[in-house]
Amino acid sequence: MNDVVIIGAGIAGLVCAQQLSQAGYSVLVVEKSRGLGGRMATRRLHGTWADHGACYLKPKGELFTSFVELLCDRHILENWSELQPNATPRYVAPAGMSAIAKFIAQNLNILLNQRVTEVNLTSAKNWRLTLESSNEELTAQALVIAIPAPQAAMLLTPLGEAVLGKQFLTDLSSVEYYPCMSAIAGYPPSFHPLPNWRASSFVDDAILGWIGLDSSKRPQPQQPVFVLQSSANFAQLHLEASDLQPIGHEMLKYAAQTLEIPWLEIPEWLQVHRWRYAFPSNPWQDKVLSAKAELPLVCCGDWCGGNLVEGAMLSGLAASVEINNYLKQLVLPGENFLKVFA
Repeated sequence: MNDVVIIGAGIAGLVCAQQLSQAGYSVLVVEKSRGLGGRMATRRLHGTWADHGACYLKPKGELFTSFVELLCDRHILENWSELQPNATPRYVAPAGMSAIAKFIAQNLNILLNQRVTEVNLTSAKNWRLTLESSNEELTAQALVIAIPAPQAAMLLTPLGEAVLGKQFLTDLSSVEYYPCMSAIAGYPPSFHPLPNWRASSFVDDAILGWIGLDSSKRPQPQQPVFVLQSSANFAQLHLEASDLQPIGHEMLKYAAQTLEIPWLEIPEWLQVHRWRYAFPSNPWQDKVLSAKAELPLVCCGDWCGGNLVEGAMLSGLAASVEINNYLKQLVLPGENFLKVFA
């Protein structure tokens, strides 16, 4: 029996887990992927690594700014925009953006590669979770769902209105997302003159949303590596494609023509990733979404009150407060939870 089980090891889930764990609750985080961070994703390939989800941080609020400063002090983040005068600071992780999630996850109890296939309410008034790989079952007094809203809806809808409440299920199903295709392309070392920019955005473009020289984040990069992110409309057109390689090549060809860098369309290697739930297009207006159930069940994530990493952190904090109010009302560290890592 756990006090709290959190489904999803993205930033919201990990922040919530740290809050509750440091307060004294027994907390277990369950994650379907083999790595931490959700869209703070780093892929290792061809002797290097690349960020194919969130590519940089641009803090706004006081708490998140303090968090970024702490990560800079620990040499996990560095300013990526110092070469551009008057540019808004953008921070990147030389070891990959997933290093941020690993930092937050310190001392937490986490199950990786474990997909929750079913959630039930037992006669003993506990939440029971069934895992796909082993048919093992977990039990908890409280449940935090820290995954994209459509995935949460698929998991929770079978519980029905009698358990969760009609309004909760209606609100959960109202959240919508934009998709995105991410292409990672590597090129022969020192073969071409590199552009004098590190990243370029495309506004209201039919195909591309962003391109960045990902290898410029890395210490002593062995070869140029670019990451391209598609527009939402382009991703929607190709969302169900079985082979993503031609889609990546189409993105590269378009970038080569638009940016007038012909060699961009001839990579040495290419990997393409599909983000079905990239950016909330219709987010929930509050920092959490709670069910009216007999036992606490709270949803959080970047789709609650905001659609960036900073919003995910604030949502995770709010979810921990909500769960604590339902349970033992222990003393949460709040914004001071970062001091554990200082």
